[in-house]
Amino acid sequence: MSWHGEHRAVCVFSFDVDAESPILAHSAAFADHAMTMTHQAYGPLVGVGRILALLAEYNLKSTFFVPGLTADRYPQAVEAILTGGHEVAHHSYSHRNASSLPPGEERADFERGLAALQRCGVEPKGHRAGLWEASWGTAGLVGEYGMLYDSSLMDDDKPYVIDLGDRRIAELPPHWSLDDWEQYAYLPDPMIGAVIESPKKVLEMWKGELEAMRRYQCLFMLTCHPFLSGRPSRVEALRSLIEFALSFNDVEIITAQELAVRALADEALVARPLAPVVVDPEIYPN
Repeated sequence: MSWHGEHRAVCVFSFDVDAESPILAHSAAFADHAMTMTHQAYGPLVGVGRILALLAEYNLKSTFFVPGLTADRYPQAVEAILTGGHEVAHHSYSHRNASSLPPGEERADFERGLAALQRCGVEPKGHRAGLWEASWGTAGLVGEYGMLYDSSLMDDDKPYVIDLGDRRIAELPPHWSLDDWEQYAYLPDPMIGAVIESPKKVLEMWKGELEAMRRYQCLFMLTCHPFLSGRPSRVEALRSLIEFALSFNDVEIITAQELAVRALADEALVARPLAPVVVDPEIYPN
């Protein structure tokens, strides 16, 4: 089994249902900012439903990465995603930067996020670190809890397999260029972005990336956030992108879990261990 089958490119349209979590990860003080919190709540309250309706129009299945905090605050959004036949995957509990947490605290946050999803009836098969800021120990947690894949690392544009010693997981690499956060995110405080791009410009960039990925037989791992891409003109840009992808007979749109199963069965993908960087303090002093 090849991870891409007969296709020139494989697309995963993934959605990170972050809601308030990334803002609270900046500071709990923002809980008192009504505008800021409601800006984020738009995702599960409005954006998720609009995106689900769009996917249903084209009979597509997608992957929604849900922080535990979102699952606790908006279980109805998780239920709607599951009812639509989509995958719900692990996205930490608090959306804090795992690479800045002590190992014990990262584990506690990971386990709390897992428990929140389980209360919603989800046994996640995949994981994505908040802000993609995985630590060198994150993949081990993913494997330890029996998940099939991670989607946080950026050292490839095709799936690969991570060798964890006693188990293997697939890595499904994302990239900032295929993330709507860099295109649409704006708040005055905390400043999560400073430019609001035209959806037409964003669509043009993403279409160009997909065309190039067809040439190089890549994974098109799109990452969108319902509080951003759930806005009307941006949903319509997603519609145009879906229709563009479907216009080719050599592009497939599937869930991250489906892709991970294929990657783990693809004998051409040689498993490799993670290689943490060892710093020489004489060259790079603190």
